[in-house]
Amino acid sequence: MTLKLGIPKGSLEDATVDLFRRAGYHITTSSRSYYPSIDDPGIECMLIRAQEMARYVEDGILDAGLTGADWINETESDVAEVAELVYAKQSYGKVRWVLAVPNGSSIESVGDLEGRIVATELVRTTERYLAERGVTAKVEFSWGATEVKPPDLADAIVEATETGTSLRANKLRIVDVVLESTTRLIANHDAWRDEQKRQKLEDMRLLLEGAMNALDKVGLMMNVRRDDLERVLDTLPALRRPTISHLSDEGWVAVNTIIDESVVRHIIPALKKAGAEGLVEYPLNKIVM
Repeated sequence: MTLKLGIPKGSLEDATVDLFRRAGYHITTSSRSYYPSIDDPGIECMLIRAQEMARYVEDGILDAGLTGADWINETESDVAEVAELVYAKQSYGKVRWVLAVPNGSSIESVGDLEGRIVATELVRTTERYLAERGVTAKVEFSWGATEVKPPDLADAIVEATETGTSLRANKLRIVDVVLESTTRLIANHDAWRDEQKRQKLEDMRLLLEGAMNALDKVGLMMNVRRDDLERVLDTLPALRRPTISHLSDEGWVAVNTIIDESVVRHIIPALKKAGAEGLVEYPLNKIVM
């Protein structure tokens, strides 16, 4: 049994390969090939644009793939959703598709688009969005560089953004959020019904979600006198209850916990003051709940 897996080519490619690395899969890509290698003999990878992924999975050309919920919605593809993985090209969060206009535009709301031109890659979704609000406008497909089209080539755009930096750089302001999207691991329905392929995908989901859970978190180990234990535990913001182990010296215990990486520089001095000794910080690849 071989699982044919689509890896999104383009903006999501590096983030996807890095997430798989954290999950324990080593994928090697090449600018000369659309067939990355992976250190799992039961998986064959193929690079496919995220915009096309759902269609190829639905048609059975691929057993599974990773793409955004935005493109599943846009292509109206009938696929099985295996997992939601909240990561994007620049951050581990959601992507927003926003309606944006030039800073000096008279357009203040969706209703002001009546009879206007909107440029976007997300044509069907934008058309549905406008129709739901009773607005008739011309929606044109944009092949790229969408931010530069207003005001000369379009009155407004619907574009994906994570931080809004590109919109601000092009002197655009957001009028409304059309939709929010996250990356999904999807499967062809026949592949999902296949016992071996489903097990492969469920194992992959477990590891990928474990890698997502470990993002921006680290482990901390320390030795603590029993007399100081309560004070140390009160200082710890633990993911769950810390693990406490007995040491050979009955007057001491070992404490092991997981915390957000962003608070480590504040927590370690506080723990030291509370009586912790031999503090060790270590990186995490996966946290499987």
